Amino acid sequence: MAVEISKNGNSLTIAAPSTFAQTYFHGTKADLKIGSSIEIGLNSNYGQRKNAKFIYLTATLDAAIWGAELAIGEGPERIYLVEPTGPIEDDPNLTDKKFQGNPTMSFRSQHPFRVVGEITIWQGHSPEQVKAMKEGIERA
Repeated sequence: MAVEISKNGNSLTIAAPSTFAQTYFHGTKADLKIGSSIEIGLNSNYGQRKNAKFIYLTATLDAAIWGAELAIGEGPERIYLVEPTGPIEDDPNLTDKKFQGNPTMSFRSQHPFRVVGEITIWQGHSPEQVKAMKEGIERA
């Protein structure tokens, strides 16, 4: 653990980083490796597959599961642990438009995310729930 020591007059301040860090997830069907980057400009996981202007992450496993289940593609659904490399902001597509505040803890960025791990055991939603969600997205 890194410790920062600064001397201010006659006092000594020792500041250590927090023991706990925020965990972020990214749900997709892309096959990524630990250490690789998720970047803007690649095809989006959703919609008409346009080049993504933002990349998305969430601090809740449930939102990441939805991301994996709703992603376009034929590969297996995957959930990665990611680390932002720059600033992140609330996802305006969800925050206050669909959900008051940001209960899904969904964020976006134009800076890459570094893949630091993969969640390999998780429980998805029922096929009926996924079908209903996909139909709802198509109507929107």
